[in-house]
Amino acid sequence: MIRIGVDFGGTKIEAAALDADGRFLARVRGATPPDYADRLEATAVLVAEAERQAGVRVARVGVGGPGSPNPASGLMRNSNSTVLNDKPFPADLERVLGRSVRFANDANCLALSEATDGAAAGAGVVFAVILGTGCGGGVVVDGRLAAGRNLVAGEWGHIPLPWPRPDEYPGGLCWCGRRGCLELWLSGTGFANLTGRTAEDVSTRAEAGDGEAIALLDVYADRLGRALGVVCDLLDPDMIVLGGGMSNIGRLYEVLPAMVARNVFSDAFDTPIVAAAHGDSSGVRGAAWLWPLEAGG
Repeated sequence: MIRIGVDFGGTKIEAAALDADGRFLARVRGATPPDYADRLEATAVLVAEAERQAGVRVARVGVGGPGSPNPASGLMRNSNSTVLNDKPFPADLERVLGRSVRFANDANCLALSEATDGAAAGAGVVFAVILGTGCGGGVVVDGRLAAGRNLVAGEWGHIPLPWPRPDEYPGGLCWCGRRGCLELWLSGTGFANLTGRTAEDVSTRAEAGDGEAIALLDVYADRLGRALGVVCDLLDPDMIVLGGGMSNIGRLYEVLPAMVARNVFSDAFDTPIVAAAHGDSSGVRGAAWLWPLEAGG
């Protein structure tokens, strides 16, 4: 009894086979080709290789990736891998793979993975965010993905930074056509653009006591705290899970709870903020969880 999941990213595509307990039976990766048709073919090759290594073939594949399909037309929108936009990506995957496909936003897959058997296992309402190349969010309620009527629930990266200061307004122009999106402030890419440094470098310097690096991280945490404060006012989640490269900064977990608390419309705030237990495996694991178990063969 296995599941097959695919994590379709802007730089890599990963396919994996998981057993009934969520253990990897196979896991294969490849670079993401620039051409749309080649991306479809690369996905088919990786799925076939994962099945070969696991010794099974399944009738259903779960896929996580950036953006979401329009519920009416099936055409992709909101993907920062813009080559996918206006394409019938899930339908094309079904055609190329020759089997049923369920597609979900990559941040939704992170949330589903972590709520199922990760850092937020057993929590009622889970909000998970990707703070990596882009910035996205996903919501799981009682173990079920809450994608929303228009499949945009959790599209947190493209709301504006809350309570902007004069030097933060109106913010830069985002690829989505809006200004001041959280993705520009909170993604790893945005952090590097704003500071001229990588998050890894700044984190290392901060751990060594570098005052300038600590200040840069505290500014970042303040912005993240404002953004999560709005989420808490809307959802009041039982757990907040951070994924993506920025989630590896240890200082965030020391200072972020207080920064969120001062932006929540409540006199009490004790929501745990934790790192994703499965790290960069959560995307492919969550994609696999989109389907129930099936017998291979």
